[in-house]
Amino acid sequence: MSRARSFIRAWRHGAVALALAASALAASFDAGLKPFLDDRLIAGAVVLVADARNVLHVEGLGYADLATQRRMAPDAVFWIASMTKPVTCTALMMLVDEGKVEVDAPVAKYLPEFKDQMFIAKRDESHQLLKAPGRPVLVRDLMNHTSGITRRSLPGALVGEQAPLATRVAAYASQPLEWEPGTKYLYGNAAINTVGRIVEKVSGLSYAQFLQVRLFDPLGMKDTSFWPTAEQASRLATGYQPTKDKTGLEPARRELSDRAREPFPAGGLYSTAADMAKFCQMILNQGTLAGRRYVSPERVQQMTSRQTAAGIPESYGFGWTTREALVSHNGAWKTNMTITPSAGLITIVMVQNAGWRIESEGKKIEPAFRKAALERFANRVPEAVGRP
Repeated sequence: MSRARSFIRAWRHGAVALALAASALAASFDAGLKPFLDDRLIAGAVVLVADARNVLHVEGLGYADLATQRRMAPDAVFWIASMTKPVTCTALMMLVDEGKVEVDAPVAKYLPEFKDQMFIAKRDESHQLLKAPGRPVLVRDLMNHTSGITRRSLPGALVGEQAPLATRVAAYASQPLEWEPGTKYLYGNAAINTVGRIVEKVSGLSYAQFLQVRLFDPLGMKDTSFWPTAEQASRLATGYQPTKDKTGLEPARRELSDRAREPFPAGGLYSTAADMAKFCQMILNQGTLAGRRYVSPERVQQMTSRQTAAGIPESYGFGWTTREALVSHNGAWKTNMTITPSAGLITIVMVQNAGWRIESEGKKIEPAFRKAALERFANRVPEAVGRP
C-alpha cells in the first residue's frame, strides 16, 4: 500500500473516530429540560447550541404531538411569533446600509400618512386632549418600541393577519400617539408592522418577497416562511395550552390558512431551530455568514445594543432585547433565541405553549437550557467572536 493511501486511510479512520466521539459527547449533553417534560409543562422541544460557524448540538426532546405520540424531531417546524421582529428590523437595516433609509428620519418621510400625528396629552373616560409632539415619530422609535403607535382602538379586522399590511399601517397612522415619541416604552406589534411597511415601500418589493430574496434564500433558511408548505406542515409541532385544571396540556389551535393570510412583520413567521441558528450566526459574525455580507457591523451594533433612552427601564435595541450581556428574543408560544457574545454561543429553544401551567416555572425553561449549554460548550469555542 502506498504511503499516500495509508495516509488517507489513517485520516479517514481518525475523522470517523472524531465524529463518533463528538456524537457521543453531544448525546451525553443534558439540556436541562427533563423536569419540564416529566411534569408535562411542555410536550416537547427542540434545543440547539451553535457558535459563529458550527452547530454544536441539536436535539428533539419529548413529543411534537401527544395524541399521536409523534416524537419531536430536530427539524420540527414552529410558529416563532415575535422572533420575527429581529428579522424585520434586519431587513430595514439592510436598506439603511444602502442609504435608502435613515434611522433618525421621520417615519413620514417614507410613509406620508404619518405626517402631523398628534399625541394624547390627557384622557378620561369620555375625552382625549390631543397635542402636537415635540418631534415626530422617527424610524428608530418604531424599532425600539418607543414610538407611541398602537392598535388600541382598531377594529378586529385591522388587528389580525387578514388585512393587507398597507391597510393595517394606514390605520395606525389614523390614530393619535399614546405618548410623545421616544419618551416611553411599550412592547407591541404595530410599530414593527410599520417597519415592514417601510421595507416594502422603499425597496419596491413586497415585505415577504424582500425577506425571501435578501435573507432566507441566501442564508439557506429553507424552512422559514409565512406560509408553510404541506411538507413543512407535516413537521409542525402542535401548540399546547394548560388544561382548565392546570394539571396537563391540551391543543391550542392556530390555523394554517392559505396566502390570504397576510405576512405579519411583528410575528408571522414559521421556522426551525436550524434556520434560526443561521440567522443568529450571521448576527454573531457581525453581519456576515459563509463569506457573504448581509448587513454592516455598524448596523449590527445598533440592533444589538441598547437604543431605549436612559430614563426608560427596559433595555431594547432595534428588534432585539438587550439585557444582562445577552442579545435575545422570545416568541408568543415560548420559542427563544439568545446570543451570548462573551462566550461566542447561540442557544435556541423551540417549544409551542400558548401559556404556562405555572408561569414562574415556565420562565425557568430557557435559562435552564442556556445554563446547561454554557457549562457544556462555552470552553469548546476556539475563539469567542466579539460582541455583536
